[in-house]
Amino acid sequence: MKKHLLYLFILFSIALNAQTSFKKGVEFFDAENWESAKTHFNQVESSNSYYLKAQEYLGDIAAHQKEWDEALNFYETLVEAHPDNANYNFKYGGALGLKALTLSKMQAAFYISDIKYYLKKAAQLDATHIESRWALVELYMQLPGILGGSAETSYQYANQLQNISEVDGWLAKGYIAVEEKDYNQAEAYYKNALKVGKSITCYEKLIQLYKNKTNEKQKAAFLLKEAKENHPQKDWSYL
Repeated sequence: MKKHLLYLFILFSIALNAQTSFKKGVEFFDAENWESAKTHFNQVESSNSYYLKAQEYLGDIAAHQKEWDEALNFYETLVEAHPDNANYNFKYGGALGLKALTLSKMQAAFYISDIKYYLKKAAQLDATHIESRWALVELYMQLPGILGGSAETSYQYANQLQNISEVDGWLAKGYIAVEEKDYNQAEAYYKNALKVGKSITCYEKLIQLYKNKTNEKQKAAFLLKEAKENHPQKDWSYL
């Protein structure tokens, strides 16, 4: 009986220590103290229920530090453990895309099919996954036509975004129009986004369009004044 109680006590202590390490890791992560967070997340053993979540945090830390190979190792572990998890597929595909940006165009081309596969799979697995659809909007606008780049495909994902979040849909369409240098259409889309969302991002995009693309300083100044009134806690000096 005593042996059984001792065994249970040891198991409980191990689980408690892992939980404590994980919680401390989250605290350091939220404070952007990456090295301390890594130390605590690495203390969570593979047999513990917090292990995969700790691995995800470690991948996120590596991504914050732009250590793409390291991030990919962690995200690949997650995808292999749970291939039908939309967020894991999104993070793996996204990290592949960001690594590809560090390579030559010829080297990056070899990553395109995998990037598309994992981002599309994330979108298919979760009909409400906003981040994967945003990534696909941007991917298809940045890819050259020979590698499958297409504004039409980007608009398809922007329409999906609009069904999930109207403001994200308008912002995505505004982004596409800017990339196509159709600034009148971009203005219309960003105005729709602002009407729906009134968020800091909505103001930023329209102000930046006026300042950087259409050179309409008066419109930018008027809108910036409104943004400051609606979001007084925000430091708008960068605009």
